[in-house]
Amino acid sequence: MKPFLSDDFLLQNKSAQRLYHEYAASMPIFDYHCHLPVDEIAADRKFENLTAIWLNGDHYKWRAMRANGIDERFITGDAPDEEKFMAWAKTVPKTLRNPLFHWTHLELKNPFGISGILLDESTGRQIYRLCSDMLQQDDFSARGLLKKFDVRVVCTTDDPVDRLEHHRVLADDRGFDVKVLPAFRPDKAMAVERAAEFNRYVDRLGEATGTDIGSLSAFLECIDKRHEFFHSMGCRLSDHGLEEPYAEDFSATQAAAAFAKIRSGSELSVEEQRGFKSVMLTECAIMDHDRGWTQQFHFGALRNTNSRAFARLGPDSGYDSIGDFTLARALARMLDTLASQDKLARTILYILNPRDNDLIAAMIGNFQDGSIPGKMQFGSGWWYNDQKDGMEKQINALSNSGLLSRFVGMLTDSRSFLSYPRHEYFRRVLCNLFGTDIENGELPGDFDLIGSTIRDICYHNAVGYFGMITEGE
Repeated sequence: MKPFLSDDFLLQNKSAQRLYHEYAASMPIFDYHCHLPVDEIAADRKFENLTAIWLNGDHYKWRAMRANGIDERFITGDAPDEEKFMAWAKTVPKTLRNPLFHWTHLELKNPFGISGILLDESTGRQIYRLCSDMLQQDDFSARGLLKKFDVRVVCTTDDPVDRLEHHRVLADDRGFDVKVLPAFRPDKAMAVERAAEFNRYVDRLGEATGTDIGSLSAFLECIDKRHEFFHSMGCRLSDHGLEEPYAEDFSATQAAAAFAKIRSGSELSVEEQRGFKSVMLTECAIMDHDRGWTQQFHFGALRNTNSRAFARLGPDSGYDSIGDFTLARALARMLDTLASQDKLARTILYILNPRDNDLIAAMIGNFQDGSIPGKMQFGSGWWYNDQKDGMEKQINALSNSGLLSRFVGMLTDSRSFLSYPRHEYFRRVLCNLFGTDIENGELPGDFDLIGSTIRDICYHNAVGYFGMITEGE
């Protein structure tokens, strides 16, 4: 019987172990998509205790605690932080075979150095107090943790109306060598399902640009101004969180009329909503291309499914799910519209429903054009798929239909500074797949060749693809 969470965790043979320990383990981290709060990095926050850094905002843990019968008071409510942690400690033994069991103990091992002890009710208070004390040390602050994990680049997720003042603080701080850059997330500029909310957002955009927005052309000009401002702040990435691709036949005249209609306070029909989103996606994609950015599309989340919980807790509280949206035809049309105009930027596609893995792996091959290695990317296993089985399925689908060697690798997609062991988790899964192929005679035992491919996927490909830093930074 192998010991739990040993140095060879998830590495099932000698070749996998060699690939991980000699090639993958020491690689830096390029976290090109996350939700870390940039104000906490700018302030170099020291977290009050383990609950503050580890449980607050973690939907994965919240869902597990609810499934374990934990009262909401100990999840998002007003219970003392130590008691919230103990509710989590009570839940952990029930997460066997859930990736949370792995992640929890990986994150206790690194950065806290706790190994050989399982988190449960009997160890919870000791672990809570030990880790909470460690969090008061300088190298466990927000910046200290990024350095401890050898993170070189962090790309946060930011709304076009954001002033990016915290990014400016970090850019001006020559003593902090982790690059923290914004990413442009214009979802609210396309959220036309509710007229009142959309109009409030348009007004905020107008304030940010000093413009009275009365037409679609003025609206697009303001979006472009903010795009240009983000570019000046080092942004080279956009990101869209969408249920599905939108590629309706909707003219500029129809889009202008729809904008005027919603600005008058009237609700748009479903057809008008989809048409407006189609126009906006194309316009934003052209901005990305013209400024040399990479565009990211996250498809397939069915959000806020529990209306009672939404009324009580609001969005982003752990009640989102995998959707079964139709992707292929609209996605092909959306990408083809851009490619036919020579306006298709570097693109990363993420999907939440694993049934679509092969669809996306095949789709990106339709729009590779030889201009950039790996221009079209199948993004890493996202959200419900960022666990061993999901990662393996994504890697295998990409391997079967594309070039895994050009893959830009893992990201955290997390709000927690303790999530970086997910990169270690991914690297172990990746090395085990390659190592198993070597052991089975399906790949040559050329460790220089395969080891360099592992290093590329872990870090070098992202450096070359995004162009935000140079090798050695």
